[in-house]
Amino acid sequence: MAEQTAAQHELARLIVASLNLDTIAPEEIAPDAPLFGGDLGLDSIDALEIALAVSKRYGFQLRSDNPDNQRIFGSLAALSAHIEQHRTA
Repeated sequence: MAEQTAAQHELARLIVASLNLDTIAPEEIAPDAPLFGGDLGLDSIDALEIALAVSKRYGFQLRSDNPDNQRIFGSLAALSAHIEQHRTA
């Protein structure tokens, strides 16, 4: 399993906290593993929660109508890279 970068670990902590995932530790989220349809069992409601948490923490909106959302939310690494490109905080 690939190691998380510092930014990925920070994001993993945010995901675990915002979704109340008390059965998984942030460091257990593999950077390249799928966030949805994989071991985490996340769904579209979870995507909304993650988008809200990202908005509050990093200062920009993840829009539900973005055609790239499947790629952006594809993995911890993809979401982290997207945040690093767009963050204002």
